[in-house]
Formats: sequence, C-alpha cells, structure tokens
Amino acid sequence: MRPAPRSKIRRARLVVARVDTFSVAKLVFLLSVAIGIATVVAAVILWLVMQATGAFQSLNDMLTLLGTTGDAVDISQYLSLGQIALYSTIISVVNVVLFTLLGTLAAMLYNVAAKLVGGVGVTLTDE
Repeated sequence: MRPAPRSKIRRARLVVARVDTFSVAKLVFLLSVAIGIATVVAAVILWLVMQATGAFQSLNDMLTLLGTTGDAVDISQYLSLGQIALYSTIISVVNVVLFTLLGTLAAMLYNVAAKLVGGVGVTLTDE
C-alpha cells in the first residue's frame, strides 16, 4: 500500500499595509486593564506576605535603631493595606490611560510608516 501523496504546501506573501487604530486601542485597553488588576492583586498579596513574615516589624526595629531621637518608628501608619491598595489602584488607572494612548499612537505611527515604506511583509503557509 502506498502512502497518500503529499499535497504541495501553499505559501502566501502578504503585507500588513494598515492597522485599524480603534481596534488597537480596544485591545491595548483590555490588556492594560488586565495588567492593572494583576498589579493591584500583586501589591495586596505582597503586603500580606510582608505582614505575615514580620518584615514591617523588622523594618520598624531597624529604623528605630538608626534614628537619633530614640522615638519608636511605626511604618504601618504609612504602609497600611488600604493605602497600598489605593496607591496601586491609582498607578494602575494611570497606566491604563497611558498604555491606551501610547498603543493608539503607535498604531497611527505604524500607518504613517507603512505608507512610506510599504508595511511589514508576512509569509503564510498552509501545512
């Protein structure tokens, strides 16, 4: 019995001449929101781990020892869980806005550059 004949592999050479800026903006927005959520969750988990391991108390002891006044230092008044969550949320919102604007700007710049040089060539194969 003979093996089935192999079909010829088809190749298509295409050029990405233009990208839709609105679709790029939507995609970058969704990805940056996901990164923002991950940032807030990571900051809260890091704070919980540091609290559970006693890192804040060790930092308080070290700062009290290094201080010249002899007053006890309480770092928890500056680094409470609520403040950490608030700061990381603010940073995430700013990142969402910046990433969306920069991604849209990059798509616009790509479209301008593609008009000048012809875009990016892509070879697709059918295997």
